Amino acid sequence: MTPQVRDKLNATIRRYDELTALVSDPAVQADPTTYRTHAKALADMQELVDAAREYVRLEQELADTRDLAASGDAEMKALAAGEIAGLESTLGTLEDRIKVLLIPKDPNDDRNVVLEIRAGTGGDEAALFAADLFRMYARYAERRGWKVDVMSSSETGTGGLKEATALIEGKGVFRFMKHESGVHRVQRVPATEASGRIHTSTATVAVLPEAEEVDIQIDPKDLRVDTFCSSGPGGQSVNTTYSAVRLTHIPTGIVVSQQDEKSQIKNRQKAMKVLRSRLYEMEMRKQQDAIARERRGQVGTGERSEKIRTYNFKENRITDHRINFTMHQLTNALDGDLDELLAQLQANEQSDRLKQATETEAVR
Repeated sequence: MTPQVRDKLNATIRRYDELTALVSDPAVQADPTTYRTHAKALADMQELVDAAREYVRLEQELADTRDLAASGDAEMKALAAGEIAGLESTLGTLEDRIKVLLIPKDPNDDRNVVLEIRAGTGGDEAALFAADLFRMYARYAERRGWKVDVMSSSETGTGGLKEATALIEGKGVFRFMKHESGVHRVQRVPATEASGRIHTSTATVAVLPEAEEVDIQIDPKDLRVDTFCSSGPGGQSVNTTYSAVRLTHIPTGIVVSQQDEKSQIKNRQKAMKVLRSRLYEMEMRKQQDAIARERRGQVGTGERSEKIRTYNFKENRITDHRINFTMHQLTNALDGDLDELLAQLQANEQSDRLKQATETEAVR
């Protein structure tokens, strides 16, 4: 372990001990806001501190085993040699894990997300695929115990979706979902295809970290608000009251419409959530693009490259083109079983982060 890594570990452990003492202080416990802040910081550091203490324990065990090998007879040395090799291997693996844990986390990882799905090329089949994707993410969210609030949707007469927007709330939603942004491609025989010919269609997915008012301040002068009558199902108030809201952010040209609620106030609140999230993502991408120009292998830029994934129904196959990963459990995935796929994407992100950290250390 390099001196730089060891210094970081020691500083983390010292801070952990300080916070442990603070949360035990009656004065801090009497202040719920301060207590929650310290308790969260402790929870965030726990995995790294546990790994660091395990590393120290294994280092001592390795040193003791080497001493034993040096002072023992030939048989003892042979036995110790095997233990030494195993301990050295374990320490190497643990050191790599510690390096990843030491890298600052994506600040958005714990945020809720605004999920936007739109049908792409392929007409009705693209809309049906967009609906499949929306159900897939909704079922995945259900498996994880997250809450899904459909903010707006535009359906087709064939059961497809032109577009849909939902707020997904829960623990670590963005951390699990952030790699889903991009163009998703489907290859299958549409129900309306008499000749059995496979069609290729697409849908786009955007996963935006939910932004709070403290993150994005919107000047009312930069906002144009239009109200209009709702359309579609909704009861007697449809087409009779101006409850639907359209927000236009003049500096960027971003337009958000919301009409699912009967209340104009609720529609405006939902539209503002989406607008803030889009502006937040735009700002984050500017910052990340600037970093990417200076450093190679930037992780989590949110850039939506063409065709990130293909869903092939004939082969029951999903292929993620960014990491060259293929699995033949398409049916299960569409039913919300995305754990294996998303775990591979997270592992790839960690690998890139570790490589980046190693290159940084080499420069120093």
